[in-house]
Amino acid sequence: MSPTVIAEAGVNHNGSLDLGLALVDAAADAGAQVVKFQTFVADRLVGRTTPKALYQQAQTEASESQHAMLRRLELDRSAHVRLIRHCADRGIEFLSTPFEEQSVDLLVDVGIRRLKIPSGEITNGPLLLKAARTGLPVILSTGMSDLSDIEQALGVLTYGYLAPARATPTRAAFAAAYQTRQGQALLAERVTLLHCTSEYPAPVDSINLLAMDTLRARFGLAVGLSDHSEGIVVALAAAARGATIIEKHVTLDRTLPGPDHRASIEPAELRALVEGVATVARALGRPEKAVQTCERANRDLGRKSLVAAVDIPAGTPLSPDHLIALRPGEGLSPMDLWDLVGRPADRHYRAGEAIGSQGVDAAA
Repeated sequence: MSPTVIAEAGVNHNGSLDLGLALVDAAADAGAQVVKFQTFVADRLVGRTTPKALYQQAQTEASESQHAMLRRLELDRSAHVRLIRHCADRGIEFLSTPFEEQSVDLLVDVGIRRLKIPSGEITNGPLLLKAARTGLPVILSTGMSDLSDIEQALGVLTYGYLAPARATPTRAAFAAAYQTRQGQALLAERVTLLHCTSEYPAPVDSINLLAMDTLRARFGLAVGLSDHSEGIVVALAAAARGATIIEKHVTLDRTLPGPDHRASIEPAELRALVEGVATVARALGRPEKAVQTCERANRDLGRKSLVAAVDIPAGTPLSPDHLIALRPGEGLSPMDLWDLVGRPADRHYRAGEAIGSQGVDAAA
């Protein structure tokens, strides 16, 4: 099955609803199954004097605080409703990342089908618990984390799915819930892990796609990739490693001002990504090695048969010097050579004549 492609519009709308709607169109036109935004209120996300990350400083006014930047990028409830309606019109799923608990409420209220938890919130236990208590499926990004961080986050999610709202959450309760058979079954049903390198853009040698295999083996969950590298090669490689989700930042124009545009792909690249992962999924096929239907017509022409290398009089004991392997493969296989050596030819063979299955004395 082809991976789900999430076009991460994120904050590339630059605070403009019209640009957000255009990003929905671009994602739908490219064939992405999902377009994702970010839902937050700056006052509940970051302190007023918190500096920007280095990549944010490089793409926006360096003297501006992270809080001020995020205030410009907030989407209110009415904007969410407009975006969701437009997604429905375009036949693409609306998804958003909540960064605090009230934003989970907003997204549930407007009818979101699942939640995406970003890498930076993997240690935000209250947010994880809130997300799980909605009962919705969760996509959990794992950038900047190790296996212990991930297991603790999964413990909170398991507890949230299992425990009644009146129960008192504790670390011990999270760990206990995670160990239960029911909890593991719920995680397998509702949670997808996304391998991620949280740098923008991420250097290729920091991606470590093999970590996807580690996540899958350790946690027994579906695994995908939130890809921040440049271009689409890494995402295609992730699809070949069995990613069930590929998330990729998308922008209408990488030269636009804003923190994430430079690490994003443009619509034509998004279309190439969608088509590419579909091709990879078809190429992966099934885990079996067998002769394919399309190969059968080529098998006889591509293989060889045993042929007389020289004239062979009837009754001559056959030796390797008497035989040669030539195309086509319609007669005896060259694998039969050693079974024939020493046997008498049952008739005269001319040089170049195929040794037939009855061409030697089988009783000899």
